[in-house]
Amino acid sequence: MFNTIFDNTAVGMDIKTILICAGVSLALGLAIAITHMKTSQTTKGFLITLTVLPLLVMAVMIMINGSLGTSIAILGAFSLIRFRSIRGRAKDLLSIFFAMMVGLALGMGHALFAAVITAIGIVAIVFFSYTNILEPNRRERVLKVVIPEDLDYEDVFADTFKKYTTKTNLVKMKTMNMGSLYKLTYDVKLKHGVKEKEFLDEIRVKNCNLKVLLSEPLCEEEI
Repeated sequence: MFNTIFDNTAVGMDIKTILICAGVSLALGLAIAITHMKTSQTTKGFLITLTVLPLLVMAVMIMINGSLGTSIAILGAFSLIRFRSIRGRAKDLLSIFFAMMVGLALGMGHALFAAVITAIGIVAIVFFSYTNILEPNRRERVLKVVIPEDLDYEDVFADTFKKYTTKTNLVKMKTMNMGSLYKLTYDVKLKHGVKEKEFLDEIRVKNCNLKVLLSEPLCEEEI
């Protein structure tokens, strides 16, 4: 059912077959890009990349077909993107791998397989994006607070944490500004119905109105 549309020899790869795969790769890449656009915040440049990437990976696979084997072809295709030098969000990386998978499949002539997997992948992404099945606990936060060195950080926020949170854990502490300030990082879980502004306002009163940051657990923003 999912047999390749390429012949076993390079001679059998005629221009018509390659054009069919190229058209399918652009169509599937466009579908992936539209799905990413509807489920994530993104840019036009990134959407163009997702649309064209399957075509480029397919072309690489066809050019090196039969030289060093499929394993080397996959390694070479995936090394085109330097993930360690580019900070990306999880959904961005997912879409890139998705587009590259389509290009790899089409590069080996498995057009039907690529189309079926793309359809299943798009349905899964849309389903999980618009349902609450994988929704994390929104009450868990990371609190970063800057305080003067003369404040007792162990007790200064104790009553505030008791009032607004059900769990508090000091995970990091470091000095700033030549030791005149401390930056404290807490993992906190807010009580149900707590207004974050009221919580932050009470923290600001006790830390002399220095910087305060309340963020999602995986957010790397600094203060």
